[in-house]
Amino acid sequence: MMHMTFYWSYKVTLLIDSWKTNSWTSYVLTLLACLLASSFYQYLENRRIRIKLFSSPTPQIQIPLLQSNIAGDKAKLGLKFAGAILFGVNSAIGYLLMLAIMSFNGGVFIAVVLGLTIGYFFFRSEGEDVSLVVDNSCACS
Repeated sequence: MMHMTFYWSYKVTLLIDSWKTNSWTSYVLTLLACLLASSFYQYLENRRIRIKLFSSPTPQIQIPLLQSNIAGDKAKLGLKFAGAILFGVNSAIGYLLMLAIMSFNGGVFIAVVLGLTIGYFFFRSEGEDVSLVVDNSCACS
């Protein structure tokens, strides 16, 4: 039976029927996987934002070595395509994290939120400017 309220147990089914934890070891490994996946989500979001900045018509970051390579239309199209691919992959990871949280296991919830926090600290909090606004349609950002 699926839980509809938060519960605290080492027995959890996550995302698919074959991913079940029946021991503390498998539960801790599952929580570690959730933490790493949510930190990786923040890393990919940082990469996507940087690609979007580099492919914008007027780059806001002055990097001499990269500006000469971005000048061509093909390079801009390639960066735009790479940004779209990263957006799709990142959206998929974000929705999988949301579904993991919907297992209603308290440990999974804490692991995902902690992973997002750690990922934000290491990958996304480096010198952000308040005027820089990048659209994001995912709720897990």
